[in-house]
Amino acid sequence: MRLKNVFATRWGIIGVGLFIGVFAALLQKWGNPGNMGICVACFERDIAGALGLHRAGVVQYIRPEIIGFVIGSLIAAYLFKEYRPRLGSAPIVRFVLGVFAMIGALVFLGCPWRAALRLAGGDGNAILGLLGLVGGIWIGTLFLRKGYNLGRTQTTHAAAGWVLPLIMLGLLALLIVFPQIEGQNRSGVLFYSLKGPGAMHAPLLISLGVGLAIGFLAQRSRFCTMGAFRDFILFRQTHLLMGFIALVAAAFVTNLIVGQFHPGFMGQPIAHTMHVWNFAGMVLAGLAFALAGGCPGRQLFLAGEGDGDAAVFVIGMIVGAGFAHNFGLASSPKGVGPYGIAAVIIGLIVCLFIGFTMRKRNKA
Repeated sequence: MRLKNVFATRWGIIGVGLFIGVFAALLQKWGNPGNMGICVACFERDIAGALGLHRAGVVQYIRPEIIGFVIGSLIAAYLFKEYRPRLGSAPIVRFVLGVFAMIGALVFLGCPWRAALRLAGGDGNAILGLLGLVGGIWIGTLFLRKGYNLGRTQTTHAAAGWVLPLIMLGLLALLIVFPQIEGQNRSGVLFYSLKGPGAMHAPLLISLGVGLAIGFLAQRSRFCTMGAFRDFILFRQTHLLMGFIALVAAAFVTNLIVGQFHPGFMGQPIAHTMHVWNFAGMVLAGLAFALAGGCPGRQLFLAGEGDGDAAVFVIGMIVGAGFAHNFGLASSPKGVGPYGIAAVIIGLIVCLFIGFTMRKRNKA
């Protein structure tokens, strides 16, 4: 029993954070984009592009890390008898939250994991993003204190919990059957970037192996960046927060060792300096994560252990990436997209509406 729960201990969660931080920085060294060894939002955006849900040619690639997160979690859940298929907790609301979480993240240009990795790589713009993330989560905790609740999940058929893992295995099959052809942006049904961050990736087996390991460890430890700040704000608990701090510290040290630490605000890889919207984009993302019950990484891990509601949130994020790039909402190193500011404002209004209206009601 002690071995079964070792990753859920304080030192266990610190160890998981250290592992993620080191290998996220190394994935960048091995070919992933700058300060983007791992970014759940960005990688799901790339997957959306590879499937043709958007046609932004610089961000199209099936990211094996995302596949590994889900399958690694699935393996851990089965090995330790924690596979629990369930669903039914306001799925349409979770879908909408996933859409706006992605829009907010793409205005900032990163999920909570990438915000941490950008900071560890010296990107000062990440400070605004992290402050916005904490601000959004803090707003979410106010709703939680007032009884916000999306309702109960129900146990369902085991096969239902397999839907997202099977989708991920299908994506892996597509990546193997239709590999990139040199000099061409399309291979079979898949789109591939020829330049930009989508064209930068570590070797498939390395990316998949790291993703599987992180998925396994995160499922065992319940690693969650949103949960780290939520638990500290609500209960002053630092258990998950220690894992997040360990991630930043490990990535920082690794970046120093391999020469990837470049402090400053200007000229940072895949980042912009519109500070208000770096902050506001992550306020939206943090609020959406808090209302949905987990950061984008945690949603993938939950989906791997059978949570259909988390899977709906993941699909919402992928669809949201399509919206963001098709409608000019996503940012680029030049700044926020032409309609990104309006999208953040609308997203905040929608999330606040959900927070105020989705409250637990006492039975008559």
